[in-house]
Amino acid sequence: MSFNNLDTLYRSVIMDHYKNPRNKGVLEGSLTVNMNNPTCGDRILLTMQVEEGIVKDTKFEGEGCSISMSSASMMTQAIKGKTVEEALTLSKTFSDMIQGKDYSDDIDLGDIEALQGVCKFPARIKCATLAWKAMEKGVNEGI
Repeated sequence: MSFNNLDTLYRSVIMDHYKNPRNKGVLEGSLTVNMNNPTCGDRILLTMQVEEGIVKDTKFEGEGCSISMSSASMMTQAIKGKTVEEALTLSKTFSDMIQGKDYSDDIDLGDIEALQGVCKFPARIKCATLAWKAMEKGVNEGI
């Protein structure tokens, strides 16, 4: 597949998550993390239900650019049902990918890989990582 076709595919995956976010909403009585990116105004409210070291459910609400909101949608999909350790490993892999570093391809990133091109736009990295930072904060404080 040529780079242009891949770029178009990735763009459509990002826009699909932005226009049709997965796991939108709030889980009552769960771990709650509020974070924002003052640089561009993105904000997220992430709620997670973690039981016995497993992310049973997670939802988000927020507002921001397409990168920020689609990343939150992808992240909530990816960590649901995972152990906290697996979610943190996925977050580390995502962080390496988004910064243009080498990352383990042993982990299936699925739709998340569509955000790979963000590494070419350093100002947008904080947008893409906002939800992931919220998740890390939530599981680290909630354990």
